[in-house]
Amino acid sequence: MTSPSSTPSRPQVYRHFHRIAWLAVALTLGVIVFGAFVRLSDAGLSCPDWPTCYGRATWPQAAQEVSDHAASAIRPFETDKAWREQVHRHLAASLGVLVLALALLAVRRRRHGLALVLGASALVAAAIPLYMQGHIVPALAVAALGEGLLLVAALRWSNVDLARAGALTLAVVIFQALLGKWTVTLLLKPVIVMGHLLGGMLTFSLLTWMAWRATHLPVVLADATVLRRWLLAAIAVLGVQIALGGWVSANYAALACGAGGWTTAQHHYMDFPRCVGQWWPPSDFSEGFVLWRGVGADYEGGVLDGASRIAIQMAHRLFAVVAAAMLWLLSWRAMRTPGLRAWAVVLALLTLAQVLLGVLNVKLSLPLPVAVLHNGGAALLLFTLVSLLARLRRPD
Repeated sequence: MTSPSSTPSRPQVYRHFHRIAWLAVALTLGVIVFGAFVRLSDAGLSCPDWPTCYGRATWPQAAQEVSDHAASAIRPFETDKAWREQVHRHLAASLGVLVLALALLAVRRRRHGLALVLGASALVAAAIPLYMQGHIVPALAVAALGEGLLLVAALRWSNVDLARAGALTLAVVIFQALLGKWTVTLLLKPVIVMGHLLGGMLTFSLLTWMAWRATHLPVVLADATVLRRWLLAAIAVLGVQIALGGWVSANYAALACGAGGWTTAQHHYMDFPRCVGQWWPPSDFSEGFVLWRGVGADYEGGVLDGASRIAIQMAHRLFAVVAAAMLWLLSWRAMRTPGLRAWAVVLALLTLAQVLLGVLNVKLSLPLPVAVLHNGGAALLLFTLVSLLARLRRPD
């Protein structure tokens, strides 16, 4: 019998665990892409209360339905936007149910495993009505207790049955829900918006890793250890670039260098690779990267001046060169490895597509479909790297 501290090549999981995990992976990708659509269509504050939308579990159909609700004093109701925000919340809630199911299946054979996960989840659930009744500090304390229980359990358990991964993913999803709430209540504060994006990508990565481990289709290579180091480095670099992209979006800096134009006749609009017609325009990095600016400001539309937004845009562009070089170098390394050539081609093409989408965002003045695809492309790159990391094994 395998001891809990050992790490067998195949996790001991429920026979349908991998199917549920892949469903959660697909749903998470959908939540990420739809969340980008909500954010980029300026619908992030279209339901100013949480978790309801103007007091409703769904969303109102007309402004007169919510004229007497307190949320109407915060922000006027917009019919074409409210459904986007609330649908995103419902999709995220459905994902939370799937992740809870995975956690319960993973810990079902652990001593007190089911009781711990259910108890932690009950604490988090109890925090929601407390918050809605205005007891904000007690609600936060109760939710933090539930989170703490899950994190302690994740540290204590191994991954022989994916118990650690299941508990950790549930803890991340719960914190992601809190970030979603703070995104609304703190009026699109940039550090919260960026954190919400990173939380979604982390959830996607954890679920992808669990799905592959439960599916058990290893790629056995003699130099797996070296390749895993490459992959970890690439994931770290990609994570930084995603964070910078989130910071660009949260501060409305995507078009800080100008937009539009393809020919030299429009030289004053030639904003890529130059910025406002210059290779290194005036920029303010110290102001552009202040993470916390206090409470109370409405950040919709951004609050920074032009030089600060240019600094954010330039940082994202420059690090994109580093990220693309790293990913193409990794794809070249994988191309030389039998069994990984198809993955190498996919990684190289996805990187190229992501670069082109970034350029098109600027040249076409941030069209919504292209901007949403740019977010989805980042998720697919992460999926490729995490998939390889989860599948690589050394020969026994």
